[in-house]
Amino acid sequence: MKTKIALMTALMSFSYAFSQENPPVNNSMTDYSRKIDSIVISEKIKMNKELDDIDKDFKKNKIGADEKQRLKADIASKYEQSINEKIDARKIEFEEATREMVKDAVLKPIDSLAKDKNQIVVGLGGLKIRMDEDKKNPADYLRTWEYAVSIVGTSYTTKDKPFAFLNSSSEFKNTIFNSAVYVARYENQLGGYRSPVFYRIGLGYRWDQSKAKYGKTFTQENKTLDIKDFTKGNLKDTHINNHYLFIPVDLRFVLNPKYVDYNGTKYLDNKASQFTVVAGVYGGVRVSSNIYNRYSNDYSRRIVERESINHGVNDLIFGAKLGIGYAGFNIYVQKDFTPAFNNNTTLSHKYGLQIGLEIMNVNF
Repeated sequence: MKTKIALMTALMSFSYAFSQENPPVNNSMTDYSRKIDSIVISEKIKMNKELDDIDKDFKKNKIGADEKQRLKADIASKYEQSINEKIDARKIEFEEATREMVKDAVLKPIDSLAKDKNQIVVGLGGLKIRMDEDKKNPADYLRTWEYAVSIVGTSYTTKDKPFAFLNSSSEFKNTIFNSAVYVARYENQLGGYRSPVFYRIGLGYRWDQSKAKYGKTFTQENKTLDIKDFTKGNLKDTHINNHYLFIPVDLRFVLNPKYVDYNGTKYLDNKASQFTVVAGVYGGVRVSSNIYNRYSNDYSRRIVERESINHGVNDLIFGAKLGIGYAGFNIYVQKDFTPAFNNNTTLSHKYGLQIGLEIMNVNF
């Protein structure tokens, strides 16, 4: 009995150690160990119940000390034989599990894909999260879903100076980060498994916030969007918000492709750190726009006004994007080809120009 238990203990210890090094191939051995545990525990519960009954009979003077020892020895022998017989009945399963485990250990390549499947990394590019538990081979890493969040600096330009970012002649106050972009996108490889080119298509939300210069505010009078001096009190904050839903379509080019061999096939290693260039176009529809004013006067220290914009803003936008990145650090420039503001405004700077930095990426 002690020999059998020692053997099972060694078996389970080996199985545990093996499972730590080879988690994908230990299922049959784990199942077998659980079955052995179940047999031993079940038989010991029944044996202990019979031994307890003998102890009770002894305390009631129904049997003597010699009879007690004899009966306990018989019960132990009976259950030892029962456990051995039930384990022997599982012998074929054990042999099959052992053969499969050895086969996997000798013939199956080390699954480097199992390492670091789920990651959370904080760096220069912000927060990067990988949720890759369901990915089994390198081809799975070439198709991804991604959710990205960007902080953006939005400026408006004239048609003849389309890239004059933070232009001092603009009616808008120059601000480094005043907008945000949230996008969910699907990415897949173009070409064969070694191709360094990917396409992306998604759905995004874009929020542009722009401030009037000091002492001025946005107004809409006579169906015209304008900027005028604020006369209601002491102006604390003023801005205009434009909200868009948009569809981006991108091409991503890997400049330093690295490859991995898997089952005799070479794949682009999409887990490696990469230098990339992204180029794409986008089209969007305006969801809403509003003017926000916060000020104080002789009667109140805080007065907030919100007004929906009905005139002077275009409903559709279309533009292009160009970005560069390395590992989790991605920065891009995107330019609206269509003006955000239409002819029902006195604003001269109408074309959006944005510089964005992705601060969070979640990959599935």
